[in-house]
Amino acid sequence: MGVTTLRPGEARLFSEQDRLEGAFFVVAGGEVAVFSSRSPVRNTPNEDSAGVIATAEDCGVLAVADGVGGAPAGQHASAVAVTCLVEAVRHAMREGHDARWGVLNGFELANEKVLGLGVGAATTLTVAEISGRAVRAYHVGDSLVLVTGQRGRMKLQTIPHSPVGYGVESGLLDEEDAMHHDERHVISNAIGTSDMRIDVGLPVELARRDTLLLASDGLSDNLHMDEIVATVRKGPLRETTGQLARRALDRMEGGGEDEPSKPDDLTFVVFRPTGA
Repeated sequence: MGVTTLRPGEARLFSEQDRLEGAFFVVAGGEVAVFSSRSPVRNTPNEDSAGVIATAEDCGVLAVADGVGGAPAGQHASAVAVTCLVEAVRHAMREGHDARWGVLNGFELANEKVLGLGVGAATTLTVAEISGRAVRAYHVGDSLVLVTGQRGRMKLQTIPHSPVGYGVESGLLDEEDAMHHDERHVISNAIGTSDMRIDVGLPVELARRDTLLLASDGLSDNLHMDEIVATVRKGPLRETTGQLARRALDRMEGGGEDEPSKPDDLTFVVFRPTGA
């Protein structure tokens, strides 16, 4: 599949994908790859969604949403969340507001719409706003945003909104224990709840060879963070994303004795800046 250049105001949304690979875009002064796959051991719909929005020649918004498993209509909730984000960002552009205004309104609109479904649906929503060489992360739930340099130095990693995520951040749990924790799937913040809160990060400057990754927990529940970073930090984008997907899906289908193996839907978006 070829590479599609998105012009300001154009967007692409992906939801309920059985197997999406080879979706490549030029947006926000860089290259974007999107991968999404249904769990390899389930026949239920893929509850993840993703979105790519161009807001200017060197600016854009990327998103991943993961419908909460065990709640009704998870796939619908994640699709609603990404659709609301796109609508709000486009509205901000038309009204002359910046992307941040649109992103925050998108979270609020998504929460209102998912609550309005009235079936107890919920979803995570993770967003990266790219403005020139700066990226800012916004998230609700436990989907991941990270930025790594070509040599593997981590510049940004969001903290999951979950008891286990907070346990790792506070030092009460190490990553190995967290990967195998019985309550790793429990989240404490979601779109579709009356007390939803948005975690807004500080801008992080992107170097030319940095990599930005957004991912549902199908990735972080099956690959350790150092494995993820080692895979995405360098190499052609097509090879990098293909290798990342294969490693995660292989792990889901049967990890080693001490390796995590948690079959789940898997969606990620990878961005690399290009040019001077």
